[in-house]
Amino acid sequence: MVYAFFCFFLWLFSGVSADTDETEMISVMEGDSVTLHTDVTEIHRDDQIIWTFKLKNSENRLAVIYNQILSIYDSKEYNKIFRDRLKIDEQTGSLTITNINKLHSGLYKLLIMNGGVKHKSFNLAVYALLTVPVISDSPQNPSVSERSSSQNCSLLCSAVNVSDVTLSWYKGNSLLSSISVSDLSISLSLPLEIECLDDSYSCVVAYSFTNQTKHLNITDLCQPCLDGSHVPFKGIIAAVFLLLLLAISVLAVWIFCRRRSHKEAVQEIRTTVEELDYTDATFTTNRAQDTETTGQNQTEYSEVAFR
Repeated sequence: MVYAFFCFFLWLFSGVSADTDETEMISVMEGDSVTLHTDVTEIHRDDQIIWTFKLKNSENRLAVIYNQILSIYDSKEYNKIFRDRLKIDEQTGSLTITNINKLHSGLYKLLIMNGGVKHKSFNLAVYALLTVPVISDSPQNPSVSERSSSQNCSLLCSAVNVSDVTLSWYKGNSLLSSISVSDLSISLSLPLEIECLDDSYSCVVAYSFTNQTKHLNITDLCQPCLDGSHVPFKGIIAAVFLLLLLAISVLAVWIFCRRRSHKEAVQEIRTTVEELDYTDATFTTNRAQDTETTGQNQTEYSEVAFR
């Protein structure tokens, strides 16, 4: 054990040259189990593995494998938070923490000595359990019996005692609004105003790695949409106004064309009457003499002259 401890302290305080990996970020929920993997397939007799946990700026041993002998240090005063929660795979050296809670959040380090020195780091973040968000009717809403189809209603989605979460409203897969918070143990509320209710709305409270969803299907909160769809009231008014305007325009054009047609007909009649050429008849009396008779006038001819 002396050799293992010597290497351990040499690694901590002297910065032993070692193959390093980037710190792996792990997020879990309270009550879950998590396994920190060594990536070793088999531990040989001369291999040494040391697990530590950083608590109050000091490195504390959790477990050591040396000469294939396992030692777990969860009975120490500073390791009481791990009591009966640590398990070590004696073949790979991987560390499992069961029934995890927020006290187990922090930095875990792994030292592997098997002819060389390797180490890995794990930054473990433990989050409180997510409860399903609650959707409620906003107090300022009128009662269902008092609502008309033209009134909007306001809903409120709430999540209590949460931190590092995002609260969002969705319609189908489309994000409508969201709010994020990083404070500890607070309550979040996110309002939503809609005109009618269908089953495509949902409220989601989410960590970066998991979420809880509440679908909006309580029909007594808002007016239900007709036939699964809804045309906004303002849209209906606009459509009616446009149809009315179109009807008035068509009627005005028809009246205009009718009046114009009538006016043109009257004008044509007037023009025809004005173009008529009235004539005056002048009668001339001529008398022809009968040369073969006694010279008396026999026939009277009338000659008409037009002008």
